[in-house]
Amino acid sequence: MAMGTLPASLLFIVVVLSSLLPSAIEGHNITSILHKLPEYSVYNSLLTKTKVAEEVNSRSPLTVLVLPNGPMTSFASSHHRIFPALQNSLRLLVLLDYFDPQKLYDLPGGTTLSATLYQATGTASGDNGFVNITDLGGGRVAFGSAASGSKVSSVYTKSIRQIPQSISVLEISSPIVFPGLLDGPSSADVNLTALLEKSGCRTFAFLLSSSGMIKELQAAMEKGLTLFAPNDEAFKAKGVTDLSALSNADLVTLLQYHAIEAYIPINSLKAARRPIATMASGGPGNYELTTSFEGNDVTIHTGVDSSRIVSTILDETPVCILTVDRVLLPAELFGMALSPAPIPVVMSPSPSPTARSQDSSKAPSVAAESPQHTSVPTPAVSPKIGAQRDDDKSGVGKAVSTWVVTAVVAAASWPLF
Repeated sequence: MAMGTLPASLLFIVVVLSSLLPSAIEGHNITSILHKLPEYSVYNSLLTKTKVAEEVNSRSPLTVLVLPNGPMTSFASSHHRIFPALQNSLRLLVLLDYFDPQKLYDLPGGTTLSATLYQATGTASGDNGFVNITDLGGGRVAFGSAASGSKVSSVYTKSIRQIPQSISVLEISSPIVFPGLLDGPSSADVNLTALLEKSGCRTFAFLLSSSGMIKELQAAMEKGLTLFAPNDEAFKAKGVTDLSALSNADLVTLLQYHAIEAYIPINSLKAARRPIATMASGGPGNYELTTSFEGNDVTIHTGVDSSRIVSTILDETPVCILTVDRVLLPAELFGMALSPAPIPVVMSPSPSPTARSQDSSKAPSVAAESPQHTSVPTPAVSPKIGAQRDDDKSGVGKAVSTWVVTAVVAAASWPLF
């Protein structure tokens, strides 16, 4: 073969292969696939809300068993409060193998077992994480849990979409369950106060309980909650804001600023590109947060300062509770550049007029060479805080101050768990 013809031959091969490769290497996005099919909108919405869609999109090959809106709505409405159980129910509908219609009808021996996403979590016991696929004959194939006592009664009805050896999406007639799957505790059963106390956030837990905010957060846990809990060290940090300057209403707003009415785990915080609304965003002002990350470290920005996520207390759909190393200060309350409290400066006694007159001819200007005598500027505060300090004189600020000090002292005195 002449050397001059080799490039042309290679180019031809590349063109042919490029036309064939997309079908072999095409990725999948289950949300995009189902978005075009409104009859599966409830199922698709639940996949997104429980974050199971992210697990599906990160794996291959898979078979996703989908329920139409009717049976999915009935199932979800009966178990919407038991989010962990609902999440595992959806995982049980995702098989870790590729089954297109032809493969279903060609099962060796007419039956097989397949592992599921639920099995992949490592929390499934026994055969609970496996699905039994059985050819019933007469063109009927059924699915059911491999767990003892389960029925193989969910029938394959039609094919929705296949990307060969990547993902197969099939419609089935009913959910796949096993005894005990739906018996998990509701997220509302979690004792948020106790959880925060055990995790080193005693002061924050005390403030939530004393202000009544704990009830609001506990109710939000049923549908979705992300909570940034400052640890006890955050309230002792150098330059921490003086909470006694806040009214009761503003203190509640500050606590609401630490909560988001949605489940947003760390990976989703990393992916956030826009400001995130908080529970305080419903009133005047934006009260939003932004995030940035470097490696595995995620930082929250308020417009006043920044706080780093230190650890995860709880990450179980629909609740994510994270500890942070600083109290989150909204710009709407504290301005864009809150300064720490000024360091006290010890001033020398002013000399008498006679002494000043005698020394002035012997020494240079004190103002020019003695920085310690330079006046210290008062840190800038927002008008809202300034007005509240006026309230302190009438006793309101003193009450809040006592409340906050009590929180810190009480937290410090509680026994460790």
